[in-house]
Amino acid sequence: MKIAVITGASSGMGREFVYALDREEEFDELWVIARREHRLEELKEKCRNPVRPLVLDLQKRESLEIYRQLLEEKQPEIAVLVNASGFGLFGTFSEMELDRQLDIIDLNARGLTGMCYCSLPYLGRGSRIFNLGSMSSWQPVPYINVYGASKAYVLSFSRALGRELKGRGVRVMAVCPGWIRTEFFDHAVHDDTIRYYNRFYPPEQVIEKALRDMRKGRDVSILGLPEQLQAALVKHLPMKFVMNTWCRQQGK
Repeated sequence: MKIAVITGASSGMGREFVYALDREEEFDELWVIARREHRLEELKEKCRNPVRPLVLDLQKRESLEIYRQLLEEKQPEIAVLVNASGFGLFGTFSEMELDRQLDIIDLNARGLTGMCYCSLPYLGRGSRIFNLGSMSSWQPVPYINVYGASKAYVLSFSRALGRELKGRGVRVMAVCPGWIRTEFFDHAVHDDTIRYYNRFYPPEQVIEKALRDMRKGRDVSILGLPEQLQAALVKHLPMKFVMNTWCRQQGK
């Protein structure tokens, strides 16, 4: 049984990945993972490939165990794994609730890592892993502190895992977009701490480029020439200068 597994499938980038993969490829099933069952059930009517909703909270280790057991039972071939679950909070680190900030790490880093680990035995030659990073993967980001650090982990982890899996013919790519207009902002923004957004990209364009870049064998996908230049430039600039520039943009 050939499947694609997409986390965060109830909204945002995860949902758009479901639509894109459904248009482009034939699967025996799309395994769609999120916490909101009704949003997952809706995908059955919107996709031409069969959809299997999995209501799981990837912040919790027991959800990873449920996923692992289902894989063991069904023995599928995972052709595509998309780790799009994640969230962030904008604000001052010391003024935000600790539990919510730890939840960011649990979902963005630990959940993603667990999904990759559990999926590995079912990935064959030609299988692909898309891990959702961010432009904040490339630099420390004050006032998006924990989220940015979690996405730096995603970038580093994805590149290293891709190197380890090269001999198996499994490709891993970090998708590192700039600002995207999705439901992410409904959860992240609770005040005017972050006030400067240089540009927004449609999620469909981000995913279209990610699919192209994967076919080209790249380990990172960044949509937009300004974002590509930024990712290249910050490698050579002092981090103090980079953070000061970001803070000035936000009026800090």
